[in-house]
Amino acid sequence: MILLSLFDGFGTTLKEVALALGLLFIIVCFFQFFVLRLPGERFLAIIKGFVLTFFGVAIFLQGVYAGFIPIGQQMGSVLGELSYNWILMPLGFVLGFVVILAEPTVHVMMDQVERVTSGSIRGSLLLYSMAIGVAIAVALAMARIIYGISLGYILIPGYILAFLMTRYTSEQFISMAFDGGAVATGPMTVSFMLAMAIGVATGIEGRDPVLEGFGLVSLVFLAPVLTVLALGVIYRKLAQINDDEEAET
Repeated sequence: MILLSLFDGFGTTLKEVALALGLLFIIVCFFQFFVLRLPGERFLAIIKGFVLTFFGVAIFLQGVYAGFIPIGQQMGSVLGELSYNWILMPLGFVLGFVVILAEPTVHVMMDQVERVTSGSIRGSLLLYSMAIGVAIAVALAMARIIYGISLGYILIPGYILAFLMTRYTSEQFISMAFDGGAVATGPMTVSFMLAMAIGVATGIEGRDPVLEGFGLVSLVFLAPVLTVLALGVIYRKLAQINDDEEAET
């Protein structure tokens, strides 16, 4: 019975996923029959991929609704009520780091980066730089909730720094940095960490969950942008050093 209760509302989840993927599938079919005309075996493989994606996304979302969001809110609420709730900052750092390592959209981007750059930019290096950025962002988000810091005091200087760094980083890292911020705010991060932040704001007396609980996703978006841009600055400096050494020889 407990196992069956996990699938309460699964029909609604199936309808949501069917609507989203159905429209995409119609577009793919249109291009297949009028533009691409891929071989039958290859198009069949695409259809199989859609079927696997449909059930995978549906089961994943059901798990998010049944487990991730409730446990995130419960953890945040309990920890927020502690007298030593400062522990949320180091805990947020660890959770932010681990969640990005498990974020599926991040791994898709890492794979694409390695393919496009022929391995000159290692996906693992990009992954860990993003994970460190998100870890710092979640720790800052917890500090913001605990001490009532305005979101603007973090975001405005952060974006100013990001745009200044674009002048000193390699051009290929600029687009990767902003895409990295987008993929970091994927289903794992949003479903668990956002629920936890709202739970923390609920557990701390005098905090408005709507005002203080939200804002974490914006910080998670910004942090990987800064860390990947910083990585680009390092790459650019190393390239300049190599060019100078080659010129001297």
